[in-house]
Amino acid sequence: MSGGLLVAGTTSDAGKSVVTAGICRWLVRQGVKVAPFKAQNMSLNSFVTREGAEIGRAQAMQAQACRIEPTALMNPVLLKPGGEQSSQVVLLGKPVGELSARGYHGGRQQKLLGTVLDCLAELRSTYDAVICEGAGSPAEINLRRTDIVNMGIARGARLPVLVVGDIDRGGVFASFYGTLALLSPEDQELVAGFLVNKFRGDVSLLEPGLDMLHGLTGRRTYGVLPFRHGLGIDEEDGLRVSLRGAVRESAVAPPVGEDVLRVAVCAVPLMSNFTDVDALAAEPGVVVRFVDRPEELTDADLVVVPGTRGTVRALEWLRERGLARALASRAAEGRPVLGICGGFQILGEHIEDDVESRRGHVDGLGLLPVRVGFAREKTLTRPRGEALGERVEGYEIHHGVAEVTGGEPFLDGCRVGAVWGTHWHGSLESDGFRRAFLREVAAAAGRRFVPAHDTSFAALREEQLDRLGDLIEQHADTDALWRLIESGAPQGLPFIPPGAPA
Repeated sequence: MSGGLLVAGTTSDAGKSVVTAGICRWLVRQGVKVAPFKAQNMSLNSFVTREGAEIGRAQAMQAQACRIEPTALMNPVLLKPGGEQSSQVVLLGKPVGELSARGYHGGRQQKLLGTVLDCLAELRSTYDAVICEGAGSPAEINLRRTDIVNMGIARGARLPVLVVGDIDRGGVFASFYGTLALLSPEDQELVAGFLVNKFRGDVSLLEPGLDMLHGLTGRRTYGVLPFRHGLGIDEEDGLRVSLRGAVRESAVAPPVGEDVLRVAVCAVPLMSNFTDVDALAAEPGVVVRFVDRPEELTDADLVVVPGTRGTVRALEWLRERGLARALASRAAEGRPVLGICGGFQILGEHIEDDVESRRGHVDGLGLLPVRVGFAREKTLTRPRGEALGERVEGYEIHHGVAEVTGGEPFLDGCRVGAVWGTHWHGSLESDGFRRAFLREVAAAAGRRFVPAHDTSFAALREEQLDRLGDLIEQHADTDALWRLIESGAPQGLPFIPPGAPA
């Protein structure tokens, strides 16, 4: 058997990533050897595989749902925005250049269809089933000619398509019908049906609408998933913090110590891998929020300057907003600051950038004895080491090369007083290190905060993935879903006019 399915959506953020992960976890619990796939991903949240390839974090999370190691085959094309009009193109895990949106959609994208189909075919030759995720909406009629991630990949690989709609936003029936009606007859043949996501209330009240939708389109609804808090793990973009949602919106143990710990994350432009702070938000008694004003740093016990795809731009933004002065004041007062990747580079003395911003010499904030030069080749590694007496694992994704000239060693960076800097993403997911770091922060901040001794970030992630699998198992027609994956879209599905424009 070599089954497959494409999970498309009526809109961006309809729930494609989590539904894909949920189907993957449900299948693997049935003993199916399954893998995720997304032909093209646009995201600033990325991950490094063991072979040193950069892929979207959503696909890394979905691989974890499948209980397999992620590889570049699972996300052959990754677009990393560098501004409003251009993106870095990462092909099979390695950057191959910068392209404008017009340049990419004007020809380069369509040339990649063969590559992504080859990657999908290789996965399908290895696994029993491959669950593919689309992007945006398959009915983006202005982009259909060059599409390689929605109906382009479905047509090329003859995949059945399940369309997910977010009913919490309203208008889901119109979105389902309109999505289908704007596809060509050939594309419509592959759209098997629909999946309602984030439903609140009594499903019996929804059923007449589902029956009418079936009558209008000839296509069934494969399930109605209820709204659940805290399931937005490893978001592609936006400012959502996955585990923070779970901490704030569900029953959580109270702080172990007498105080809570407040963490402020500077919401810099082109912020990347903001998932680094998920592990902090998972700790009982740690409150994480994103900020963009200096007064919001006043009551913070720790300020995090996160990664960014535009280090110099983010540095200018911090200065324009007055946040740079607030960070300098914190450092002078011995109040904790942590810089990660681009944030680490910003905290240094100066930056030489002829690659990313092409601005040449730029003065940093001068809070750490570090000089940064940008290399054309990107560093993509999965380092391991020790810090604060604990073992640490992480991953690095950066063009900036740091020359550390002083301070105390801290991972690959350094520490001066209560200011820390490192290129290592994901280090705070190492439980022992995270606890040791939070103890240092609490001591410097004068807080009687004590990290819980038994918080396991990996266990929390597994728990969330199991909850996604439970949603599919309990609220989708899994027998029908399995037939769809195994046998493809039903034959004889009706065409719904008007179809795609000529």
